[in-house]
Amino acid sequence: MAVLPSASTLGLAALHHRATTTSTMDDAHRLAAAGAPAGTLVVADRQETGRGRAGRVWASAPGAGLWMTLIERPRDRDMLEVLALRLGLALAVALDPFVASSVRLKWPNDLFVGYGKLAGILVEARWREELVEWVAIGVGVNMRPPVDFVDAASVRGDVSRAELLTAMMPVMRAASTGTGALSSDELLAWRARDLSVGRHVSAPIAGVVQGITADGSLMVRSDVSGAIKSARSGSLVFSAAPSS
Repeated sequence: MAVLPSASTLGLAALHHRATTTSTMDDAHRLAAAGAPAGTLVVADRQETGRGRAGRVWASAPGAGLWMTLIERPRDRDMLEVLALRLGLALAVALDPFVASSVRLKWPNDLFVGYGKLAGILVEARWREELVEWVAIGVGVNMRPPVDFVDAASVRGDVSRAELLTAMMPVMRAASTGTGALSSDELLAWRARDLSVGRHVSAPIAGVVQGITADGSLMVRSDVSGAIKSARSGSLVFSAAPSS
């Protein structure tokens, strides 16, 4: 296994490095259930069943990317609604130096370079009654384009996982301590990187994307009524504009 920075160097409570695992997300949930503190990170060289949102499979071949899950224990339950967006904003800035052009954001959890997907974020929370016990924040970053995904993007070939971790961990941990809805500054920062605004989509609502709101909702001008409608969940699917 390639040597990674120490937990203390990365500002973490613990770092678990696996050569192969089924999923760093599953590992993180087991560790958290056993009492692992906030700031515990699981990194794998290879995942056998890495996953994204809605049960999708994330390609996780050896050496092809940085596959990891961070455990945090936030106190503010309201921030969970926008955590993936807040993390996306933070990671876009952190990853900019390692790619060919500015990182862009696709609601609700994807990072792109140009029109190729660079990274994805998956946030899963575990609850005890009304309280959040922990969140597992899974992130996958392509270090070389997956062979089965022709439209994927990756960081430059000279970038190491150690460099990525050093850049990403501080901003991920800081984003995880944020509270409440997105601020006006965060909304402006999102719009500046928004891959979707002004584009026609077929889902989760057919229409033209107008942006996002402070609570993380996607705003779309409906093809049917012309009204602005909001979506709180689902996947954003680009489409050609409808015929006039």
